[in-house]
Amino acid sequence: MEITYADKPWLKHYDEGVPSTIEIPSQTILDMLDESARKYPQHPAINFKGKVLNYRQYKEATDAVAAALVASGFKKGDRAVIYMANTPQFVFSYFGIMKAGGIAIATNPLYTERELEHQLADCGAETVFVMSRFYPLLKNVQRNGRTQVKRIIVANIKEYFPTTLKILFTLLREKKGGDNVKPEPGDMSFSDFLALGQRSPQAKVTVTNDDMAMLQYTGGTTGLAKGAIGQHKNLSANVAMLQEWLEWEETKEGFVGAIPFFHSYGMITTMILSATMAATLYIIPDPRDQKDLLSTIDKYKPTIFPGVPAMYIAINNNPDVAAGKYDVTSIRACISGSAPLLLDTKRRFEELSGGKLVEGFGMTETFVATHANPINGENREGSIGLPLPSVECRIVDSIEGEKELPVGAVGELVIKGPTVMKGYWNMPTETSNSLRDGWLYSGDIARMDEDGYFYIEDRKKDMIIAGGYNVYPREIEEVLVTHPAVLEAAVAGVPDPKRGETVKAWIVKKPGDPTTEAEIIEWSKTQLAKYKYPRLVEFRDELPKTTVGKVLKRDLVKEYKATLVEKEAVS
Repeated sequence: MEITYADKPWLKHYDEGVPSTIEIPSQTILDMLDESARKYPQHPAINFKGKVLNYRQYKEATDAVAAALVASGFKKGDRAVIYMANTPQFVFSYFGIMKAGGIAIATNPLYTERELEHQLADCGAETVFVMSRFYPLLKNVQRNGRTQVKRIIVANIKEYFPTTLKILFTLLREKKGGDNVKPEPGDMSFSDFLALGQRSPQAKVTVTNDDMAMLQYTGGTTGLAKGAIGQHKNLSANVAMLQEWLEWEETKEGFVGAIPFFHSYGMITTMILSATMAATLYIIPDPRDQKDLLSTIDKYKPTIFPGVPAMYIAINNNPDVAAGKYDVTSIRACISGSAPLLLDTKRRFEELSGGKLVEGFGMTETFVATHANPINGENREGSIGLPLPSVECRIVDSIEGEKELPVGAVGELVIKGPTVMKGYWNMPTETSNSLRDGWLYSGDIARMDEDGYFYIEDRKKDMIIAGGYNVYPREIEEVLVTHPAVLEAAVAGVPDPKRGETVKAWIVKKPGDPTTEAEIIEWSKTQLAKYKYPRLVEFRDELPKTTVGKVLKRDLVKEYKATLVEKEAVS
């Protein structure tokens, strides 16, 4: 008998007790947070560098943000941006915006002025919650008059530090890190904003699962940032799916909060999911800080660690872990996303921790996880795993997207389920291209084996994953050609031992221009976020092209890889 996608062969490989479908909760994630606070008011909710906040304080802070917003004239459906690293203020702002009936937009704190301005102008937000070190950049954007920003709340990272650490930070690091800025007239500190909310009437805004909850910006192969529209039901449905996939118990779990909350992966699988489980969230503001990450795991014994392969690789290779200085054996379950998880990485981390590390897959447009390998069942090498409960998938031809391909064939992955976005913000054409008859066309080239395990064969056209970040070449190319020396530019990802992939630019200069490759790189740092700018630049007399003028990037990458092979052979 021929197997079809309608047969859902993946269901046979679910862990025992995992249902084939989930019922979308009637509660919103806001209700779930408040329920955790009602049932366990004294249970530790957030641990930030040793400062512990319980669920009563968690709820009260989010209520205060909501009340202050309403008192400031914020209305249901208004947008508010969060421009911060992982901090308690990020969490309180996120839930508070939604409790006020607002739409939360989390933006990357690494953005340059140009990138931030585009997002602010596109979403039309009047309110921004910003960390103090990013405040001067935000004010520069506000002053140019091309956004609608008029309400700014400034948070200092030290506000929720333990007392001793707060004193040391004030004396030794605050000024150096650019955190000692004061809000200008008309703007407010986060602490003053909370105080306003505490003395204002509680926000009484009705929020349902059909309401819009968030805009999450994702790049595209065109280089344009697109805002994926997320409804409350998308978030509550993904929470329900993940709760069924994991083995857990209320108040017994601790989440490592190291992946950025501004990314939908960290936002949902860590920040939101932990609150709905009445778990403790251990916030790590800088995921690159190995000492902070490992000492947190060693001291507080969290059980669930959502992350990216680079994090697990770093722990595997950390000599202090090998020497027994840090104990990571409390980790019970990890879902790895963002980049392919190598079998060696999985095996070594599981040996160190004794827990289970499984690969998953998701998209911003699906808020967020759609696939994962079973926690206790078979994990297949190279596979993103099985569709989660209530997720339907199939593979279609990658040209028209209309013909369903047989099992085992390679084509475009299309997805249907309760977490799929409503569409893109103010982009009807992009929406109709991506959503067809309820199916989301992922742009990822994939296949499914006869047991229902899915495999990504190629990523979205031209996309680079550098250090866990998605980088879109078109955007970088458009920036590079604004340089007065550049005639043409092509950008692609090339192998890199530390970042997995890194960004390389091939440039044709204007005749006789003396600009050097190093100067191009230094200039690009001022125009692009740190993870985007090209680490490698190569000048060429011309770029290889097809007969219709399309640059053959694969040829450029192939040539680069060949040079690496030659260098290895010589050495």
